[in-house]
Amino acid sequence: MMSGRLLAAVAVVGAVVLAIGDQVSGGERLGVVGKQGELSPEETTTSSPPPTTARTFAAPVPTTTVAPPPPAITPVVSNGPRTRPLVALTFDSDMNEAMLRSLNSHRVASYDATPVVDVLQEMKVPATFFLTGMWVERYPETAARIAADPMFEAANHSYSHRSFAQPCYGLPAVPPGEMAADVQRAFDAIRVKVPQVKPYFRFPGGCYNEAALRALAPLGITGIQWDVVGGDPFNQSPDSIVQASLAKAQPGSIIVLHSTFGTAPMTAKALPRIIAGLKAKGLTPVTLSELLNHPAAAKPNPPHAEF
Repeated sequence: MMSGRLLAAVAVVGAVVLAIGDQVSGGERLGVVGKQGELSPEETTTSSPPPTTARTFAAPVPTTTVAPPPPAITPVVSNGPRTRPLVALTFDSDMNEAMLRSLNSHRVASYDATPVVDVLQEMKVPATFFLTGMWVERYPETAARIAADPMFEAANHSYSHRSFAQPCYGLPAVPPGEMAADVQRAFDAIRVKVPQVKPYFRFPGGCYNEAALRALAPLGITGIQWDVVGGDPFNQSPDSIVQASLAKAQPGSIIVLHSTFGTAPMTAKALPRIIAGLKAKGLTPVTLSELLNHPAAAKPNPPHAEF
């Protein structure tokens, strides 16, 4: 027979075993382990493991890398279509600070374009004049005369005949940040006497680079070069001007000459023979807009840009 003390010890051991069994079986039923292996108190009221939710993933969306469009750039043309027997006689009317000083000091009598305009009107020949803003301000009557004749059209040759790329025949340069403002200023000055100025621009000296083309892009203009050089500046020989103007003329040609008497004094004298020679080659002079048959011809004023 067991003594009373032995019976009491057996009872205590049995109670401990039962308690351990309950904890183990309860932990196995819950299957929820909290932080650092402890049972999570808020989960202990459930008698079954929480439902598992299947995680779904969307299929990856294919991505396409699109390169940004290149910055806008001013288009430049040097001739019209070669399929029609048409040519454009174009005349630059230059003016800059040095030329103004020569006028004011009477070293030069005139940079007017009247002699050239007289010949063209007498022979009823269309032409396009590239005017600087300063020239229009100096010779407003002649500019108005050009505007009043339906055979003529006017375009932009900058405000003060500074260069848009260096080097350029010794011309002073327009800083890149001022290029668009210079051209806009010229449009504003020209419109005072020629409201229907065309959205064409000729670089002084024909000098330009990519930076200049990008700088002028907001103006929505077209750069106009040439493929025939008349060679009239400071040329005292009408014969050589005629020969240079006709030698390479062909359908679509843009012929560059000058209307400023002080720097191209023989142009008016050479002009009748140039016109006759073009017609002898089966070529008809027209305005630049007609030669290019360009949509810009229907939009005479470029959009105004604020600077």
